[in-house]
Amino acid sequence: MRWHDALNPVGMQRVALLAPVDQLRDLLVTVADQGCVELDELGDRSLGATKESGAAAALRRLGRSGQVTPLLGRRPDLPAWEQGGRADLLAGETELDARAADAVTRGRVAALAGWAPADAVQRLAPALAAVDASVLVLPAPRGVDPPTLLSERGPGRDFAGLVRTYATVPYRDVDPSLLAGIAYVVMFGMMFADAGHGALLLLAALAVRSRRWQRLERLAPYWRFLAGAGLASTVFGVLYGEFFGPTGVVPVIWLSPLENAVTLLLVAIAVGALLLAGAYALGSVNRFREGGWRRAVYAPSGLAGASLFLGLGMLAGGLYLHLTALTAAGAVVAVAALVVGYVGLLAAAGGGAAGASQAMVELVDLVVRLGSNLVSFARLAAFGLTHAALGLVVWQGATALAHRGVLGVTAAVLVFVVGNALTFALEGLVAGIQALRLEYYELFSRIFEGEGRPFRPWHVPLAPTEA
Repeated sequence: MRWHDALNPVGMQRVALLAPVDQLRDLLVTVADQGCVELDELGDRSLGATKESGAAAALRRLGRSGQVTPLLGRRPDLPAWEQGGRADLLAGETELDARAADAVTRGRVAALAGWAPADAVQRLAPALAAVDASVLVLPAPRGVDPPTLLSERGPGRDFAGLVRTYATVPYRDVDPSLLAGIAYVVMFGMMFADAGHGALLLLAALAVRSRRWQRLERLAPYWRFLAGAGLASTVFGVLYGEFFGPTGVVPVIWLSPLENAVTLLLVAIAVGALLLAGAYALGSVNRFREGGWRRAVYAPSGLAGASLFLGLGMLAGGLYLHLTALTAAGAVVAVAALVVGYVGLLAAAGGGAAGASQAMVELVDLVVRLGSNLVSFARLAAFGLTHAALGLVVWQGATALAHRGVLGVTAAVLVFVVGNALTFALEGLVAGIQALRLEYYELFSRIFEGEGRPFRPWHVPLAPTEA
């Protein structure tokens, strides 16, 4: 898989499915079993809008409508299925009847239209040819975006859930799953920075991957995600000298969080600035894909917003370093970005006095949110400090008890184990939620402006005895 394929949704093609009228059912059975085509629904599926089919009537008489998983039979035998209580086959036949009602017939030919992944069309063609049917690739209709399917291959698939729970990626946009996953584990690691706790996450990831425990089976697709979070936590723990707290097992390689709080805070904001710059870059690319250069230039989440962010950064850097040229350049870039952004907001508001007022309010909000979003990344340092402080409290409590005889040693071990367990659970939950919050509100809000439509292929498998 090429690297740029991991940054785009799966390519979709508009397709037409053709068959002789008397072969329509065979076509539908093949398409349903393949499960790779989203068929257009042309008819009204509301209650009472269509005449009840024989299969639907038989299913209703069995009294199990909606309570079974549909399956398909190669050849319909409604009386035998009803007599044998095969509600699954009757439910599958009911779906076939509904899809057949969407077919357009011209003479002796029936046709259906839909969307399918480009690589799936090549696999579907020989299967349809076996039942005297065919698939044709059609031009995409103008003004209609294809449905979105994120790739199930490549390293980004393990992080796709991060994006999917926020929004469906528009078909023309960049799929940020891989980049979002990397950003998430880095932010999580900064807040959950402990080499011992990170090692426990890595062990948990290996346990999930082994599939030896049934209760962990549903987490199996996310073991790489868990491993990434554990690895990031371990790396930052080594940098901070934290191993189940400041035990001294791991020396401080970079800095001790509690002794260098201000430095850690500045680093967290710098990381936030880097992530925001990346979000603006992806947002600019998405605005261009959605509406060309005009949309990319004027959108607040496009080049206008990116230039404002850059200009304010140059201005702040120039003032801090006392560089007059950098300060002046930053001011010019920021002012130009404000002007361009205002023009874009004014056009979106429809012009006029009311539009001008609305655009001004939105422009002020853009500047305020930009500052607040950047400062929001200070939580990377704040929760990292909290984790280190809890580890210190547990370690001090354990060492204070360890010098009081056998009972003291026993109590120290208990305090150390229970304290670390509580810290692991509490900080793991907090770091996970806070990293997700930063991902959604600070980053994804710039990458996405709209939402796509998920690809929902029609899939009804053949019954095991029919396959």
